[in-house]
Amino acid sequence: MELRVIENEPTELAIEIAGEDHTFMNVLKGALLETEGVAAATYDVNPEQSGGQTDPILTVKTEGGVDPLDALEAAAQNVKDKSTAFREAFESAA
Repeated sequence: MELRVIENEPTELAIEIAGEDHTFMNVLKGALLETEGVAAATYDVNPEQSGGQTDPILTVKTEGGVDPLDALEAAAQNVKDKSTAFREAFESAA
């Protein structure tokens, strides 16, 4: 996974995530919206309006002194934990 930071401000982060599609981006966005201090999270994949950009750009806005990179890290850890729990439950059910 290749990441490129587009904007990194105290309360806003925009990052391009190369090679990902709606499946991963929706999961990550959902986890961000569940993260304390995140005011908004969205992504855009729109090659027609962005000069040929095809990789998604994730935008995170935070409040209450929460650093957007910290929020992204917490959300990614949440996704990892839930994926691990699902895999373990699936394997034990088989």
